[in-house]
Amino acid sequence: MLLIADAGSTKTEWFYDGKTFVTQGINPFQQSEEVIASILAELEGLCPQKIRFYGAGCTPEKALIVRRLLAERFAAADIEVYSDLLAAAHALCGHGKGVACILGTGSNSCLYDGEKIVQNTPALGYILGDEGGGAVLGKLFVNALLKGRLDKSVVDDFTTYYCQTCFPNADSPTADLKLILADIIERVYRRPLANRFLASLSVFVGKHRDNAAVRSLIKQNFAAFLDNNIKPYKHNEIAFTGSIAYHYADILRETAEEKGYSIKKITKSPMAELVKFYTVGTSPLTP
Repeated sequence: MLLIADAGSTKTEWFYDGKTFVTQGINPFQQSEEVIASILAELEGLCPQKIRFYGAGCTPEKALIVRRLLAERFAAADIEVYSDLLAAAHALCGHGKGVACILGTGSNSCLYDGEKIVQNTPALGYILGDEGGGAVLGKLFVNALLKGRLDKSVVDDFTTYYCQTCFPNADSPTADLKLILADIIERVYRRPLANRFLASLSVFVGKHRDNAAVRSLIKQNFAAFLDNNIKPYKHNEIAFTGSIAYHYADILRETAEEKGYSIKKITKSPMAELVKFYTVGTSPLTP
């Protein structure tokens, strides 16, 4: 029995016995071994013979940690751990050549030769990089909001939305921006997983995508990704997977066309294509 995992910072999608299900995200750069082990404990009752785990933050060093934790949970399984970027390459390119991109909570990209990744622009995380991803979009939005660059209608709607979402037990359904600013600073600088919090704001951003100022922020985010991450590959055909790419597909395509790129495919998740990769034909990762 095969178990496939596609793990991001926000959620992990699993495939087993013909079905998919979701758990909390797994990222060994952001979570302790104890936290990851507790997430894996939710898989009680599964008895896979083979595990192919693709994950954000699974560098060669961190992949060893994840593999060990999986082995402790599933002692009899044949286990391999790879980066989430290879998942994107396998899902978007299969056994062909191409540029594969991830736009989810974070972002990443690579040039793939049909068997392996041959070039990668470092993602650098949401503080130093991750252009195009949800966390950076949230950061751009908060900056514009709190520095007075957005329309009053957007600000007023966000105030209500934020308080209902983040202060659901508050006596008042609304609050001023000073209270919101203090809470945002707390969540970004003092609490763990700030990238997830910032990316969660993309839900609100998407509702106002037709507002000129908000749309400009979205396009700015995508343009930065294309300029900083895709340009070095010198390929004009690209493909995307991830929630941000999927939900903002129209704006992403528009921005890409303006930059001279052609988008071949956009998927919300790589899982469906990964299942095909392992069940149709011969995968380079399996005998």
